Amino acid sequence: MTDFEGLKAVVTGGASGIGLAAARRLRTRGAAVAVLDLRADDLPDELTGFRCDVSDDGEVRAAVAAAAAALGGIDVLVNNAGIGAQGDVAANDDGEWHRVLDVNVVGMARVSRAALPHLRESSSAAIVNTCSIAAWAGLPSRALYSASKGAVLALTLAMATDHLPDRIRVNCVCPGTADTPWVGRLLDSAADPAAERAALEARQPMGRLVSADEVANAIVYLASPQSGSTTGTTLAVDGGMYGLRPRGPVQH
Repeated sequence: MTDFEGLKAVVTGGASGIGLAAARRLRTRGAAVAVLDLRADDLPDELTGFRCDVSDDGEVRAAVAAAAAALGGIDVLVNNAGIGAQGDVAANDDGEWHRVLDVNVVGMARVSRAALPHLRESSSAAIVNTCSIAAWAGLPSRALYSASKGAVLALTLAMATDHLPDRIRVNCVCPGTADTPWVGRLLDSAADPAAERAALEARQPMGRLVSADEVANAIVYLASPQSGSTTGTTLAVDGGMYGLRPRGPVQH
């Protein structure tokens, strides 16, 4: 399928995990792709990378401008860059609250703001924000992270409304626990990584972690011109975690 042929896409946090999977999938569907990441040099040859710290407005503006110049415009923006946090509401000090919200929420605003002039020139403009199951399900020991992702969900709806006159569609994906390098690092730090993985798998009704490629497929679906009437939508990729309540473990 080449539904992105001739389109230019920018993916933040695209050097690993969900972001890299999305960048690769967009590329195989015909898009020219630029990745904005702190590790922009660590990319496959087919992807163009620009260093970008989404918490630095000057760096964001420079990276977006460089990406737009290299690609010849921007039609699709995937706001995927983000960081995690653990603990209840008292577990993190003010500095950490500000840092996580700055990256996960304000970072999306910075990149979107910088990309808007280019998106307004596109006839197939779309923004897809990476949100989380944490935005709408009470997860244990994820107070700060959940707050940031709840804000992303609200921001997505507000942006979708604001940019209707610009013909820019804005949607988000809400992954469950995904089998990514970030989750792998969390598991490695657990007292019993195997038991922790089993617990994370068990809380998703399908009995396994979500794959990065599955989330990427959802991102690409929302970004595609073939989804031209889809805006202000939250697409769960969570193995049924949000909406399903099976009576017991699912037997496969």
